[in-house]
Amino acid sequence: MNAPDRGNAVPAQSLLHTCPVVPVVVLDDPAQALPLGEALLAGGIDVVEITLRTAAGIDGIRALTALPGMRVGAGSVLVPDQVDQVVAAGAEFIVSPGLSAGVLDRARALGVPALPGVATASDLMAAVGLGLTEVKVFPAGLLGGPAAIRALAAPFPGISFMPSGGVTAATMADYLALPAVPAVSGSWMVDRTLLGEARWDEVTARSAAAMRHATR
Repeated sequence: MNAPDRGNAVPAQSLLHTCPVVPVVVLDDPAQALPLGEALLAGGIDVVEITLRTAAGIDGIRALTALPGMRVGAGSVLVPDQVDQVVAAGAEFIVSPGLSAGVLDRARALGVPALPGVATASDLMAAVGLGLTEVKVFPAGLLGGPAAIRALAAPFPGISFMPSGGVTAATMADYLALPAVPAVSGSWMVDRTLLGEARWDEVTARSAAAMRHATR
């Protein structure tokens, strides 16, 4: 597959500084994508990660690319072939639960920033060796929360972190208080039940509340 012409690709450094709250979305129906995107924008969130955990993920990414003002990424990207698939659907960035040199290489070849997951200092050393400056910490809650990230950040002063996994409305401020954490990701504002019941006003309300807490 030929790489699409993206002109001046957005550098990876901008990913965690675009929006301090990145919703992690699991779609059961691609028809949920557009009203979801509109609800997030109404709440002040203009970045979204659509995961590949369901068959609706790629079609959902494709649908959201038609929504002006929304930056759409693909999550749960595990292998290089999936990078091709999501970029062809319009994904502007890639998120993975772990660190794969193959995924990173393919994302770079296609001109899209990639955010791999790390859990240990060894993972971070590998990330530094691959030239990364931003990583996802997953699963942040089980790894020890803000205290664990503070400890990991100390010997890696050039790395920025996005906690994911177990981040909630109640804990997001504790993560964002860390200088090395410019953004968090979570699913409380895009819970699958809310999407399934088309409770878009609640998605907007939770998104707006998250942005208020994030920008204090």
